[in-house]
Amino acid sequence: MAPNLLILGGTTGATALARALSEADIAGTVSLAGRVARPVRQALPLRSGGFGGAEGLRQYLHDHAVTHVVDATHPFAAQMSRNAVAACTAAKVPLIALTRPPWSPGDGDRWEHVPDIAAAVAALQVPARRVMLAVGRMHLAEFAPNPQHFYLLRLVDPPDAELPFPDCEVILDRGPFTVEGDLALMREHRIDLVVSKNSGGTGASAKLTAARQLGLPVLMIDRPPLPLRREAYSPEEVIAWLAHSGTDLGV
Repeated sequence: MAPNLLILGGTTGATALARALSEADIAGTVSLAGRVARPVRQALPLRSGGFGGAEGLRQYLHDHAVTHVVDATHPFAAQMSRNAVAACTAAKVPLIALTRPPWSPGDGDRWEHVPDIAAAVAALQVPARRVMLAVGRMHLAEFAPNPQHFYLLRLVDPPDAELPFPDCEVILDRGPFTVEGDLALMREHRIDLVVSKNSGGTGASAKLTAARQLGLPVLMIDRPPLPLRREAYSPEEVIAWLAHSGTDLGV
């Protein structure tokens, strides 16, 4: 059977996988949550929007004759990943996650780990600081209880609501970022604390290297727990998995 993949996307890994599959003439669709106004162009057909929970995703797999699912969502898109496991189990469709190892502190890093966004908000209940808040647009409102800080916000799209911070600056940019650029950014805005999700990968790691070089502390938000699933760390691993899952790749 020729494979027909559904890629749950939204990451650079998903984009790279779509390109590799297209080059190998493997059919598939990339699904995005629809939260980014200017999504990166994909090499495979694109759909946007939710499925309606695990049951809606199971129905989509059936209706579109999907043979394999690749969960290449952000490591913090926990509900989508849980839905993917539940839907694929119910539909008996093979699932693999294309993910990236979490960041780990190295020599010279000053990290404080917190388990979730709420714990990060609580940790910021301190006198005024100048904070680079790298948590994404969807979580900004949760930091409203700490208006005493200056917040530097780097976003892909402009905020879709009034920001809850009296003192902040928004920079619209899309990674990958460079250490030199992030060093200059932190110096220009006199940042003295970085708040970051532990997303992993290389596209957004420059801020951590810059923080290390400047001797700045990092408040690191740990990843949410996810169900047990098969994982891969490159498009090549996903294609190798396909080749050993009873499909005809035509290669």
